Amino acid sequence: MGKEFNIDTVTAYCDMFGAEPQHQLVATLDSLKIGRSGLNDYTARWGIYALFLKRTRGCTINYGKTSYDYDDQSVVCLGPGQLTHTVVHDTDVKPSFRALVFHPDMLFRTSLAQKIRQYSFFGYESREALHLSPEERANVEDCFDRIERELSHPVDRFSKDLIVSNIELLLDYCLRYYSRQFEVREVLNVGIMARFDRMLDEYVNDASACAGGLPNVKYFANRMALSSNYFGDLVKRESGITAQEYIQEKLLGRAKMLLLNEGGNVSQTAYSLGFQYPQHFIRFFKRKTGITPREFINAN
Repeated sequence: MGKEFNIDTVTAYCDMFGAEPQHQLVATLDSLKIGRSGLNDYTARWGIYALFLKRTRGCTINYGKTSYDYDDQSVVCLGPGQLTHTVVHDTDVKPSFRALVFHPDMLFRTSLAQKIRQYSFFGYESREALHLSPEERANVEDCFDRIERELSHPVDRFSKDLIVSNIELLLDYCLRYYSRQFEVREVLNVGIMARFDRMLDEYVNDASACAGGLPNVKYFANRMALSSNYFGDLVKRESGITAQEYIQEKLLGRAKMLLLNEGGNVSQTAYSLGFQYPQHFIRFFKRKTGITPREFINAN
């Protein structure tokens, strides 16, 4: 394992490449215009947002237990709180990329501050990079160019709004292209949904599994080697409801069956489904159905 860095400011990232940030809270870097970092193996803990357009192969960014080599012409997004491990494979070849980094403080008093959570791809894992067509890449490059030009412009009262607007435009393009990528991978997505459905059925029907607690999105995402955000977006696109809602619907169906077929013992049903306390199950059931488990039993 190489060096470790806390990248909690824009300056901290630029310093890795000996580059001067154009702004305290936002910067663009082009590997063709800056020096080489000399870092071939390093771990970074991110406290800022980063978006990379990778032009060539040659390095791996690793999250968790699995690493993937990005294709060229792909976009990778990182957000505050993420931990990455980067390895440059061929030290004789300089990786080619463009980077946009911005601090969360840049978004204060802007509409993007409220909207940033919608861009769930900042939580995607490296193997879930966005792969671009030539036309898509041109649009992304154009957004980088716009931001770069604005950063080189003398600061005035319009600067922040124009910079943030162009960042938002870039993120909206990424959102559109990720949607296209989901559509292209529809067959694969259906396969993932089928596996999720099967694993969820197995979980809620297995008392020993439920003894470990209520099923959650992170558990199933990990089982399928996907990040929670990517998995959640996939389920929402394929089913029309969130992954958590999908899990809750399965739990509710299983709860009704247990209540009617196994003596109507509310406490036993709660424990069988993974609830720590029967009161939590009763509140869950009433929130989903409008009636208590006992009222449900009596009505059926």
